[in-house]
Amino acid sequence: MKYASSELTTKYLRSRKIPSTACSGCGLGMNHKIVVQAIQELGLKVEDIVWGTSIGCAGRQTFATWKGDGFAGTHGRVYAIARGLRIALPPEKHIVLTVGDGDAFGIGLTHLIHAARSNADMTVIVNDNLGYQSTGGQYGWTTPQGSKTDSSPYGMFEHNLMSEGLDVMHILKGAGATFLARHVSMDGAKAVETVKKAILNRGFSLVHMPYPCPTNFASRELGSRNQVNIYRWIKSHAAPLGKEKADTIWATGVWHDASNSRTEFSQLVWETVDKIRRTGKI
Repeated sequence: MKYASSELTTKYLRSRKIPSTACSGCGLGMNHKIVVQAIQELGLKVEDIVWGTSIGCAGRQTFATWKGDGFAGTHGRVYAIARGLRIALPPEKHIVLTVGDGDAFGIGLTHLIHAARSNADMTVIVNDNLGYQSTGGQYGWTTPQGSKTDSSPYGMFEHNLMSEGLDVMHILKGAGATFLARHVSMDGAKAVETVKKAILNRGFSLVHMPYPCPTNFASRELGSRNQVNIYRWIKSHAAPLGKEKADTIWATGVWHDASNSRTEFSQLVWETVDKIRRTGKI
């Protein structure tokens, strides 16, 4: 079922944060709507979600947009806060985190790995604008190889987490994540269905969502801030898993689904505490 933007806005979002403070043509709003529509289709209420954000475009634009409970973490530390909250909150509460590529795959990668290792129940939406756009457009951990940015005027040539067969998804799967997926902003309904699966997994879920940045990335790499160009460029470089082409950067869809296959972090903590209280040992 589809829902009008006005219905989602009225039900779930604070009116003072609408429209977004993002740059004109930014794809972050599309990503945000995908998440909110998934929440709506699952029949969840405002009070069912605790929404965390962090630093950069993804954090600044979505902080305090959710009508319900929310929090902001310092750069890369939102996962550590979420793990603590997971122990404190009742299990029926869902934790949703909207973070940027630097938050997730740069300064926050170690915290992210430990959230995956412990299988803490949270849904991490990595809004990836392909670099450090809020500080001027420097290349980052997932910038497509060869792309021109403020800090790579001749093309980004370093190895990163999305180059030459490397993919951060393999790191997270090895760390113990129980649900991993990737979609670009234009995937629409397919992305909504995936986010629903991520939220329903009682464990660590992550959905990597590259989105268009017309202001910095497009102006350097494509030589224009024309929004249509960057949307078409991203869409043309994405393909479903198993249907990749030579120029595919983002293989989209569900990468790994082991939902509910491992004991969830807070469940393990409380079961262990209870056992110690009863028997005096683990």
